[in-house]
Amino acid sequence: MSARYARGLLHLAAGIDQAGSFDADSYLELALLAERGGLDFVTLDDCCGRLGPDALDVLCRVAPATRRLGLVPTVTATPTESFRARAAMATLDWVSRGRAGWRIDVSAEVWDGWAPPQGHPVRVVDATEEHGRTVAARYADVALVRAVTAERAAAVRDELRARAAESGRGPDALRVLASLLIDLGAGEYAAEPGHGGGGPRPTARGPLYRGGPVDLAELLAAWHADGAADGFHLVPVEPRRDLERLVNGTVALLQHRGLFRTFYPGSTLHDHLGLARPAHQYAVTGGTS
Repeated sequence: MSARYARGLLHLAAGIDQAGSFDADSYLELALLAERGGLDFVTLDDCCGRLGPDALDVLCRVAPATRRLGLVPTVTATPTESFRARAAMATLDWVSRGRAGWRIDVSAEVWDGWAPPQGHPVRVVDATEEHGRTVAARYADVALVRAVTAERAAAVRDELRARAAESGRGPDALRVLASLLIDLGAGEYAAEPGHGGGGPRPTARGPLYRGGPVDLAELLAAWHADGAADGFHLVPVEPRRDLERLVNGTVALLQHRGLFRTFYPGSTLHDHLGLARPAHQYAVTGGTS
């Protein structure tokens, strides 16, 4: 194990994007499966050719039917649209009773406009590129990093923690998750050459792991032990098939090995991630002027 990393329980999240799905029910099915596996949160983007409600609307419908799972839509907003975006995210946080997150790439955003149940929704930023790392180090609660090797992921994690400290933040206030596409169609068979023990392959969509659930568990455990990440954001190639195999196979094995929790530690997404509830910037701190 790398000397840089004090190993604890890892964090797991999943993407539930489905090209061509037009209603919220299919997303609810995936969210309930992810919640059964104890995943920290699910993400949903607006870039998969989906017709109908946007990601935020879909997860607002999913929220009342789930109890613990964090819900993180991608919300793209310019600074001039920040009021509407903050209002919409505050709604999701209230509806979910403190389980909302916000995947956004706008650095000039005013994050703290209302006082939702968890202070503010968890801020998720893709930190793969340089600009994203700058934003993540200063503002994010969770940074996603697409990396083909554990060494590359660990280097970015170290950089983000150092930058967070330079910005006056405690480095432990930031969770760094390695983001991988997963194709578990091989079932329990050995991973393809170049996968499994050899790690993911680069693709146009990002690093892709192809193999079985057991092989994936071995890969995640090894990366985590080597200090590559605090956890993983896994995006299924075939959502229903791969998420089911992830939960029933990979997650179950990680739980058996004591690397992933068997129950949610609290009720909010900040609780799941082991992050302190942020103070609201407009809260009254006592005293009079």
